[in-house]
Amino acid sequence: MTTAPAGPDPTMQAIGQAIAEGRAGDTTSARQKLLSLWSVIGATGDPLHRCSLAHWLADLYDDPAQALAWDVRALDAADAVTDQRVQEHHAGLHIAGFYPSLHLNLADNYRRLGSFEAATEHINAARTHAPSLPQDSYGDLLRGAIQEVAEAIALRDRSRRASAPGSTA
Repeated sequence: MTTAPAGPDPTMQAIGQAIAEGRAGDTTSARQKLLSLWSVIGATGDPLHRCSLAHWLADLYDDPAQALAWDVRALDAADAVTDQRVQEHHAGLHIAGFYPSLHLNLADNYRRLGSFEAATEHINAARTHAPSLPQDSYGDLLRGAIQEVAEAIALRDRSRRASAPGSTA
């Protein structure tokens, strides 16, 4: 989306800075910063903060079990986020647009762990929510990843996808 944020949010800014650090290759530092933020936010803090932090933190783990724990937290938090809260952060966003990615990540983690029934449940949920994706490069990326994970589930392939986000170290 190209709409500017509705107002500054220091926690979301700190999450964004940690994400940028992780994308630049310093996953250890990014992970530590996000874990420190989590200790401040807590399991009952602002659901948008919890959802965003957990979703991105999961990508910083190569171990699918560790990533799964954070992706479950992200999905649980998303269920408590309202469109009003999302739009306070960034006008024009809707919580429905979060669900394809959240379910995709869960499907991929379950697949890598060999839990193909759970993986199928979440890839089907990702497909159900996919119409909420924008018609842009981000939406195309997620639609492609949903297809890629669905194919890997069908093949009972547990290997890490080359296109998966996150650390490779």
